[in-house]
Amino acid sequence: MDIIIITPAPPGSRSGNRATAERWARLLGDAGHSVTTVTEYSGGPCDVFIALHAWRSHDAIQSFRRAWPETPLIVVLTGTDIYHHQHAYPLPTRASMASADVLIGLHHLVYEDIPEEFRSKLVTVYQSADTLERTGPESDSGEFRVCVIGHLRDEKDSLRAARAARLLPPESRVRILGAGKPHNKEWQTRTEHETAENERFQWLGELDRERTAQLLQSSHAMVISSIMEGGANVVSEACRAGLPILASDIPGNRGLLGDGYQGYFPPGDEVVLAELLVRVESDPAFLATLTHQVANLAPRFTPEREQAGLAQALELAIQRRTEHEG
Repeated sequence: MDIIIITPAPPGSRSGNRATAERWARLLGDAGHSVTTVTEYSGGPCDVFIALHAWRSHDAIQSFRRAWPETPLIVVLTGTDIYHHQHAYPLPTRASMASADVLIGLHHLVYEDIPEEFRSKLVTVYQSADTLERTGPESDSGEFRVCVIGHLRDEKDSLRAARAARLLPPESRVRILGAGKPHNKEWQTRTEHETAENERFQWLGELDRERTAQLLQSSHAMVISSIMEGGANVVSEACRAGLPILASDIPGNRGLLGDGYQGYFPPGDEVVLAELLVRVESDPAFLATLTHQVANLAPRFTPEREQAGLAQALELAIQRRTEHEG
């Protein structure tokens, strides 16, 4: 089939939306489809239209549906769609949901947070990652390296781990390594101040794929402190690397890691996060438990499983559009 994927993130962007679009283009291409990825919709035809972001892609979604009412349309729900835009901008966000034949959620709890009338459209597609072989930190560094990976912005509460590290006892060897691009000048300033004032924190800037993989491979643990997530790909990457995760207890993380995962902390709570950092550093049994749990989750995040999820979404979209037109 000829498939168009539209994403608000431009080529060269390291945003999650762009990474998802490009990875799906590869997976769908490997399955025999012809895929075009765009940031603006020009009105042309296709066999299936996939829109990342219900709110940001609203205009393109409506233009496509008006021009090609018989063509299957899939809308991918991001974290901001689910946990912010459908409440702040309900008309355009829900109009996109209503126009879709299929909605894709990136974690298995999305159904709890979207309107009931749209739940029958929902397909869960877990984002995948390649297997990473853990190298472990340098043996002579003496540090317990904890990485935080992602753009620095409010939704990700990006400096929470750095603030938690300030609460650690003097004998702690924890060092927080942050990687990501600041969302704006305010976040740039915050991050620079934290780097200057916090001896346990180092900001590495925005890293490419290879250097991000090296950071995951050489860390003892990872923190994801977001206050909202649609299903972060960095969780998939950590699980595939066998890297223990300390995660904010939000639907987007629990929907990937499960109810039984033992590494949660309340979002925004650096006191509890500091306690967990002490525990993963000083309690080998706890660290081993988290390592075992993420290793057990790794098969959920394989490219083969993601490709199968996309195939399911395509099949359902075609079926629903055929039934609608019939």
